[in-house]
Amino acid sequence: MTDSAKRFGVIGYKGRMGRALAAVIAEAGHTMQIGVDAGGNPVPLATQCDVLVDFSAPEALQENLDAAKTARIPILVGTTGLQQDHCVMLAEAADTIPVLQTGNTSLGVTLLAHLVREASAKLGQGWDIEILEMHHRAKVDAPSGTAKLLGEAAAEARGVSVSDAMDSGRHGQTGARREGAIGFATLRGGTVAGEHSVIFAGNEERITLSHTAEDRMIFARGAVRGAEWLIGKTPGRYTMAQVLGL
Repeated sequence: MTDSAKRFGVIGYKGRMGRALAAVIAEAGHTMQIGVDAGGNPVPLATQCDVLVDFSAPEALQENLDAAKTARIPILVGTTGLQQDHCVMLAEAADTIPVLQTGNTSLGVTLLAHLVREASAKLGQGWDIEILEMHHRAKVDAPSGTAKLLGEAAAEARGVSVSDAMDSGRHGQTGARREGAIGFATLRGGTVAGEHSVIFAGNEERITLSHTAEDRMIFARGAVRGAEWLIGKTPGRYTMAQVLGL
């Protein structure tokens, strides 16, 4: 192992994302310590690593954060389906260690979120925002973590909470579109790795910002780049946008 090579610990290594991470870690010249699957004890793994990468399950988050704190190493969390109590866990961990949590590790999606934020701020309230996402048939959470990330970018630019602006349950007689709403539509089917479009609909014109994931390797490459960047940082919360210098 060279001086620049790092030891990666992958939590959830038996899953599809874990296998993709193993390939990219080796491709980048690092080593992957024998990981743990979701529900396993992450402490022995953490003590042998320079950084943890967590793509397991929301219910395992606290234990994984505790393992990183015990070993005093950074952790990148790419697990989706997190709720408000998980945000509290992440904030508490960031007092002790560097933490990067994101709904999508793709560098392209990171840039897309930046563009969505810019468009939302510049176009103003007169433009309606709709977010459409599609994933493979086995995905269990909806809207996707990426769709929420994009919605948060749009909402923050308008100075509102995405939870207040979100409209994801349209059916039947809905009435007129709620002013300031950010609509979410979810599609599931086939083996789609991930497709996201953010539509800004104004009067007589429309802008669509889109991203298509052709292979989950893009998420693995982004996660490895983010984890590399995180090593050596001071305790705190970090984002993929910072990894790209946005």
